[in-house]
Amino acid sequence: MSEKIMVTKSSMPPLNEYIKEIEDIWESHWLTNSGIKHKKLERLLSEYLGVSNTVLFTNGHLALENIIAAYKLKGEVITTPFTFVSTTNAIVRNGLKPVFCDVDPKTYTIDVEKIEELITPNTSAIIPVHVYGTICNVDRIQEIAEKHNLKVIYDAAHAFGVQYNNKSIANYGDASIFSFHATKVFNTIEGGAVVVKDSNLVKSLNLLKNFGITGPETCEEIGGNAKMNEFQAAMGLCNLRHVDEEIEKRKKIVERYRDRLTNVDGIKIKQSQINVKENYAYFPVLFNGFSKTRDEIFEILRENDIFARKYFYPLTCDYECYKQYSKDISVPVARNLASKVLTLPLFADLPLVDVDRICDIIIKSK
Repeated sequence: MSEKIMVTKSSMPPLNEYIKEIEDIWESHWLTNSGIKHKKLERLLSEYLGVSNTVLFTNGHLALENIIAAYKLKGEVITTPFTFVSTTNAIVRNGLKPVFCDVDPKTYTIDVEKIEELITPNTSAIIPVHVYGTICNVDRIQEIAEKHNLKVIYDAAHAFGVQYNNKSIANYGDASIFSFHATKVFNTIEGGAVVVKDSNLVKSLNLLKNFGITGPETCEEIGGNAKMNEFQAAMGLCNLRHVDEEIEKRKKIVERYRDRLTNVDGIKIKQSQINVKENYAYFPVLFNGFSKTRDEIFEILRENDIFARKYFYPLTCDYECYKQYSKDISVPVARNLASKVLTLPLFADLPLVDVDRICDIIIKSK
């Protein structure tokens, strides 16, 4: 009986390396509240990403909620329904209305040709999503934002390590948020970060994630608790040393998938983007005209102890809690993708023999 193959498995440093990294925590007893490791990780991440301002959070969702709050946005925000529900939740939890834009059929990211028709006097921002490590059309989005005086906050949860024109994707837009969840290319167990161009917002972000407290007897903002602790930061410091190596391992796996599945009738594989250095975060497969549906392939793999993921399904606009925002919207491309895309298992230590087994099962199911 073969071992179960999960859709992902967390990258972890050698145990001794992590133990060594956390030893001094026992000496200091400084477990949270912007400790030494927290500050060091912020600095090293800024260097890695080539940015000036990185603010750490306990997870990527709260990173997005708090950067929206820091900008004090009002009214409507244009976004995509082809994303994890966190994106839409962060918008609505800030009292904003999500306006759903369809996606591009090639990149699965927000369709830049459909953004402007959704802009109204109430629109304050665009929150596009880099999907599976595939980046949005950042140049065109910037043109639209400048023309209409809108903020651009990228949900870059999938895009850590991605570069466009030899620059980290974190350099585009007014801000980007990253998720450092255990399943991501780079993880801090749980965690996230905001990269923001406006240095004046760093203080506000730090206040918002620490109850708005400015001193022992003062509170200037209505904040919450979204601080990254020292154990998370320690894991991040370890994993950051290995992240480029992890991405290279993922690349070999993706290349094998592409070799095996690219020319199979009824299967569409997303192509690499021009001038983009990938991070190989996910491997989405579109079943369109294949002898079996996406859902049938999902079940066949599951029966063989291989656990793929219908990612993203359903669309966020189709969740019961968002029906009020999805009346009269037209997102046919996103809806088609949601019914046909399956992300196959992908993690740095996935053996190529298992990749071949997954591909064999799919191909032989025809």
